[in-house]
Amino acid sequence: MAEPFRVFWQPGCSSCLKAKEFLARHGIPYDSVNVLEGDDGMAALQALGAKSVPVVSKGTDFVFAQNLGDLAAFVGVERDARTLSTRALVDKVRRVIEVAETHARQLPDAALATQLPGRDRSYRDLAYHIFVITEAFLESAGGGTLTFEFFERRPPDSVKSGADIAAFGKEVTKRFEDWASKITPHDAQAQALKTYYGDQSLDDLLERTAWHMAQHTRQLETVIEAQGVVLSDRLSEEDLAGLPLPDHVYDDEVPLEPDSQTPAS
Repeated sequence: MAEPFRVFWQPGCSSCLKAKEFLARHGIPYDSVNVLEGDDGMAALQALGAKSVPVVSKGTDFVFAQNLGDLAAFVGVERDARTLSTRALVDKVRRVIEVAETHARQLPDAALATQLPGRDRSYRDLAYHIFVITEAFLESAGGGTLTFEFFERRPPDSVKSGADIAAFGKEVTKRFEDWASKITPHDAQAQALKTYYGDQSLDDLLERTAWHMAQHTRQLETVIEAQGVVLSDRLSEEDLAGLPLPDHVYDDEVPLEPDSQTPAS
């Protein structure tokens, strides 16, 4: 009997959810391993030689599943071709940052400490994380190495409110705009950016940055609206067009809200 594929994941992880949905869409069965449930899953992940998720394995072979092209090659299917140019991806990031800033300002202070299901991450952490994703991209695009630990950064004690998070987002926006003003088509073709899951092309990492941020912004929309707040702005279908977002807003196995199992439109 052939070894099954295994997906090592954790709740709220956008790339984990995308990997599971990718396999399901291609009719590829897999064993689901939530590494935050008990110790066995994390031990099995580490036995492979990996320390971060998502990872898809078959026997002792595995692939880091952040890059869908790498995942597609590992399971033997074709990945849908990317349709957006470098400039279009830059515009997507700009728009997501803009919306995420407005959401952060509208996040009620009373809800900041609320925990996300199945995860040691609060609504405050979630809002802050959106802008950390942009910082992580800039770290790699600037010649550094993007580490898994970078994504685990939590807001400092000085960030006490949604307005503080939005102010942090505005600072990150300025740095992103400075980078975007200098990028050339040659850079987009020639650069190989260093990450913990292998070297990535600039467009691959920029695409992942855009949809990773957008996915967490959709989650932030959900939790803010659950507080009875009417959002002043939100991501539209046009804003998200061309990005390989997961169908679900949070996770298919651990719902964010009672009705969040329904795929997003």
